[in-house]
Formats: sequence, C-alpha cells, structure tokens
Amino acid sequence: MDYRLKKEKDFKTVFNKGKRFFSNHLTLIYLEADSLKVGYAVSKKHGGSVKRNRIKRILRESFRSFSPILSKNFFFVFIPKVSNDELSLDLVKNEMEYLFKKGKFLV
Repeated sequence: MDYRLKKEKDFKTVFNKGKRFFSNHLTLIYLEADSLKVGYAVSKKHGGSVKRNRIKRILRESFRSFSPILSKNFFFVFIPKVSNDELSLDLVKNEMEYLFKKGKFLV
C-alpha cells in the first residue's frame, strides 16, 4: 500500500503545525490526520541526487517494516540529519523504532 505524502500543501501543513521528535540521525515531524501518510525531506547538503535517492530508499524500506503496526491517523515527515556516518538500513530502522516508541505511535 502506498502511504506517500506527495502534495506540497500537505508537507507545508506538517512542517508548520506538526510536532517534532529527534534522534541521533533522524528528525520526525508528525501531525494528526485522517489517514496514515509519510514523506521524506532529504536536503542537497547530503550530496548529489544518487546519494539523496539512496537515503530515501532506505527510509522508505525502514518505514515499510513499521507501517502495519502504526496508529493509522498521522502524517509523518522524516528528515535525516547531515553527518559523516553512512546511513544503513539497520541504523535507520533502530532510529525509527526509537522515534515511534518515543511518540507512542506503535499499536
């Protein structure tokens, strides 16, 4: 199932009205909504398009493993922090799990 947040209007709403949680490598912005949707904001500070797209693929795959056990009424936006560390799938899954537990989003 496609949970992607696509409209610029939705992103702006989440950025302006949403609440934030932070971990070492990710920032989670969330907003209560009528459905479950997720977006990813990866800035050009991370590098070229190949690197940014790889980060987004890792974020999407990590989120996919949590989507069946999430509360179904939020918009989420994940922002990876710029660092020298290479983001791996295991690292991102651990960070997402930490953020979801912190916000009590897991069912």
